[in-house]
Formats: sequence, C-alpha cells, structure tokens
Amino acid sequence: MGHETGLGGGVRLLRSVLRRERHNYSAGEERPLPGYAASLAAFSAYTAGWATLVRRSGRPLPSRPDPWDLFLISAATFRLSRLLSKGSVTSPLRAPFTEFEGSAGPAELSEKSRGGRRKEAVGELVTCPFCLSVWVVTTLTASQLLWPRATRTAAGALTALAAADAMQLAYSTLVGKATKA
Repeated sequence: MGHETGLGGGVRLLRSVLRRERHNYSAGEERPLPGYAASLAAFSAYTAGWATLVRRSGRPLPSRPDPWDLFLISAATFRLSRLLSKGSVTSPLRAPFTEFEGSAGPAELSEKSRGGRRKEAVGELVTCPFCLSVWVVTTLTASQLLWPRATRTAAGALTALAAADAMQLAYSTLVGKATKA
C-alpha cells in the first residue's frame, strides 16, 4: 500500500529518522539524546520567558556590562552552580535524578545520574556545575536587568561565600602542612 500520508505517517517517519540519528551518533553507547533535546527545549523556553519579562519591564539594556557586575555575577554563578550541583545540603533537590556515590570534598558529594533517558539527562544537568552554570548565569543576568539592587546584594553574598570557601580550603591546607612538619 505505498507511502503513508497524513500527520501519523509524518510522525512515524520523524521518529524513524531520529532513532537512526541517535543510533549513528551514539556509536553503540546509550546516550540520553531525547532527554538532552528536552533540556534544550526547556532552556529555550526559560530564556524566552526571562527575555519577555525584561522586554515588558521597559528597562533599557546597558550598552556594555559593568566590570564589577561581571565579577559579581561570575563569582556568584560559580558558587551557586557548585552549591546546587554538588552541595550536601542540596542533595534532596538532586535525589530524584541521581544516585549517591560518595564524598567529593568538603561539603560536596559525588553522584551519578539514574533513571530513564529524560531522568538521566536531568541527572547529568543537576550534577554538572558547568552545565548548571548556564541556567544560573541566565537567571542572575536577567534578574540583574529587572532588579539590579537585589541581584547585586544576592550576588555579593554568593561572592563572599565563594571567597570564604577559598579561605577555608587554604586554611585547612596550611594546617595540614603545619601539622605534618
């Protein structure tokens, strides 16, 4: 009976093409490409939502970022991304998508993603500070455009936390060296 027509046939053809591409891409390894695609779609919608809020606010965009704001947002993104993706206290947020493996440093955990394809992709996102930082910097940047004073205050607190963490680690290293000598 020839080619199928209509929406149903088009959907089946698209699924077939996507399955073939996923198989060709993965080189025999199981990769959660549908989950990654869902993450990309979610991030696109998230960014579009922020962009809409910023545009509707009527606030003008700065001609260029202020260097101090770049420092604050960078340090805050670093600290918040690590807190969300590795922190012991934030593990309940990651638990539906991850499995505990062990400690990974002071107040940080090592976890691996678990579950089906979409759950695995979310697990990879929420345990990767580099991946999560894209979401965090988008949030901080948009919120700074909408609520600059409040965002600078929060970013300043996160920056102070990052500096305090660095000092704690440096102190622990110095104490360790002093007690071994």
